[in-house]
Amino acid sequence: MGLALLVLGVALFVAAHLSVRSRARRAALIVRWGKTVYRMLFSLVVLVALAMITYGFARYRAEEWVDLWYPPRGMRHLALALMLPAVILLFTAFLPGRLKRWTRYPALLAVKIWAFAHLLANGDLGSVILFGGFLAWAVTARIALKREPDATPPPAGAAAPGGWSNDAVAVGVGVLVYLALVFVFHPVVIGVPVLGA
Repeated sequence: MGLALLVLGVALFVAAHLSVRSRARRAALIVRWGKTVYRMLFSLVVLVALAMITYGFARYRAEEWVDLWYPPRGMRHLALALMLPAVILLFTAFLPGRLKRWTRYPALLAVKIWAFAHLLANGDLGSVILFGGFLAWAVTARIALKREPDATPPPAGAAAPGGWSNDAVAVGVGVLVYLALVFVFHPVVIGVPVLGA
């Protein structure tokens, strides 16, 4: 039950995002329903998908765990190191500055690093489905963005709104959130400590 729900949740999340990847299709839906209704429906579908993923993964971990391989212990340390830039990049997406300009699509890059790091550290079936699904979506979305000529960001030499001050805030907030994830969220909420045994 949990594994099936996880698969459906990941599939729904990916399908929802890929279905509106086309600017023409998205514009047609906005014309048909209006921007507010479109955003509400899209958000609702994504929230349902995330709820299915969260509940499905929790049930899977409790009742249906399937090991595919056993990653070396060092992979956990590598994943821990990779998560710091992933969290910083996520905040860079919302704080336009030079880092956002250099990385072009920092949120997608953050998802790719997050998913890849978790694939390195986990060898069970549910993790492969969850993190592999998100990694596949992020890679596909990035390729689609590269093919859209009007989606190309301004040249690297152009002025970046916020500049270094926004970058400094993104790094500072990213480090604080990373520490909270390591010491509070992962061990308390997820139930899996990332430090120690």
